[in-house]
Amino acid sequence: MKDYKRFKLKTILLTVISAILLSGCSKNQEAQIFVGQALGTTYQVKFFHKTELPIQKGLDSIFEVINRSMSTYQPDSDISKINAGDTSIVVDDNFREVLKASKKIYSESRGFFDPTVGNLVNAYGFGPEKRNNSLNSRVIDSMLQYVGLNKIKLSAENRIIKDIPGIYLDFNAIAKGYTVDVIAEYLNSKKVQNYLVEVGGELVAKGTNIKSEEPWIVAIDDPLQTEGNRVFEATLFLKNRGMATSGNYRKFRLDSLTGQRYVHTINPKTGKSEKSNLLSASVLAKNCTLADGYATAFMALGLERSQEMLSRIEDVDVYFIYSEENEEVKVFSTSGFKDVLRPE
Repeated sequence: MKDYKRFKLKTILLTVISAILLSGCSKNQEAQIFVGQALGTTYQVKFFHKTELPIQKGLDSIFEVINRSMSTYQPDSDISKINAGDTSIVVDDNFREVLKASKKIYSESRGFFDPTVGNLVNAYGFGPEKRNNSLNSRVIDSMLQYVGLNKIKLSAENRIIKDIPGIYLDFNAIAKGYTVDVIAEYLNSKKVQNYLVEVGGELVAKGTNIKSEEPWIVAIDDPLQTEGNRVFEATLFLKNRGMATSGNYRKFRLDSLTGQRYVHTINPKTGKSEKSNLLSASVLAKNCTLADGYATAFMALGLERSQEMLSRIEDVDVYFIYSEENEEVKVFSTSGFKDVLRPE
């Protein structure tokens, strides 16, 4: 599936606005904006509030806590210690929430979303561990014994129990979305009613853009654009939902010896680095944690199986860009996604 540094089709923050002014707010009110780098990517938090809120310290604390809990790139994090075989780690609320959401999507996707593909992510060269230069079908088959989120349990003492000691957990396909939700809850606690939060292309929006008096607007990249030429496939209004986009068309690794191209989506069923017929999957859900995880699941499932999954789950809308056998590029979107697309 996705590694921590995987490329996300960046749903970027455009100028955004709101259709309804809150009482007591001036349309000339300026947005407060905080930008920076964290979790191996960039972030932007934009919001309106009647007084200035110095939230940078709070943001830094959120990133630090989540890194300490779930960063596979931080050797002393809880997840790194668990992956190294430490059975004494008592996981925090963040870890438990991400594990709970992962198990939900694992079940709904019938195993195509699986954070236990971490060993394979590393083997293909997309993770923090050393790449396996001798990777072949036999080696991949032997590694599949360590794949399966159903082989991970949480004890009553909040310790991780593995059916097989060598299982390697990697929450990077869902952790950034979860971080967005944590920041949103932080803003809620500060009584902020209108905000847009983005971490590594994952977003959540609440309320409206007071300055421009229109809903928040975000964009989906055209997956066929050339490097250095930013082209948008579509723009949409985002309000009170989380959004995530995932894609394979740029994030890949070329083997320097064989020229083999490996994409970052790992099929948990076969253990192989596979490119489905989906070029990108943009997902709207009730929160960004779920949107992030679903986007990864859909990329692994491909168009047809994703459509089947959509028939079984609720409150999820998608915008799929896919290619047919003749390489013609097409779009599939649910009615809920169509309702929030901006007219061209």
